Amino acid sequence: MHTLEDFKTQVDLSRKAICEDLYASCRDQIQVKKKPTALRNLERIIDSTLELANRTGFQAMTLRDLSRHSGLSMGALYSYIGSKEELVRLIQEHGRHLSARVIYDCLEGVEGPAARMAAAIRAYVYLTHILQDWFYFSFMEARHLGREQMEAALQGDLRTEATFAGIISDGQRAGLFADVDPHLTAAAINAMLQDWYLKRWKYRRLEVTPDQYADHLINMTAAILAADMRASASPVGGGAAF
Repeated sequence: MHTLEDFKTQVDLSRKAICEDLYASCRDQIQVKKKPTALRNLERIIDSTLELANRTGFQAMTLRDLSRHSGLSMGALYSYIGSKEELVRLIQEHGRHLSARVIYDCLEGVEGPAARMAAAIRAYVYLTHILQDWFYFSFMEARHLGREQMEAALQGDLRTEATFAGIISDGQRAGLFADVDPHLTAAAINAMLQDWYLKRWKYRRLEVTPDQYADHLINMTAAILAADMRASASPVGGGAAF
């Protein structure tokens, strides 16, 4: 997996696929039992929530606003969600579950710390590029969550960093990576990944593509870790890479 297009052929992140997964995990609480109808309306609810929340803020959005925007009656909305709090919990929890599954799948079978680091960075950049509205919403609304959900969000963020810290530690034990602090380095990588989906406007102005951003972050991480291997031509950017 060396490009965004490669990633898209391996991972289905269409809203339909996501809502199918969401429906399967929440079937007991969704009152609509006809799957095609449920999936169609879930897509409308998710799309409208993300658009309204990222435009005016989730706290300012009411369920009546969501009803008007999605074209669903209030009664229909309550067939899927009982409250705004339940809606944000559903989006946050499913986002964490989806991220963990996608990264796990992208790293499966990848051998060696350097290759795993490059694969993890690409997967996170491409995942957040495709689902930018979802990740932006989750980041911005985390501060409004209740204590339990806030803790879950924090743990999700720490798991992302733990993925990178674990790869760094593996590389150090193998004598391939420099003696840097794995957790601080992982935190810096995570901050760069968040910058990609939180400040998309900046990279649009710079005309930076997802492939270029992933290449740059991989090369920068390789320099920090002083990877003990021959530099090879990047498939997209042409620079040194893992």
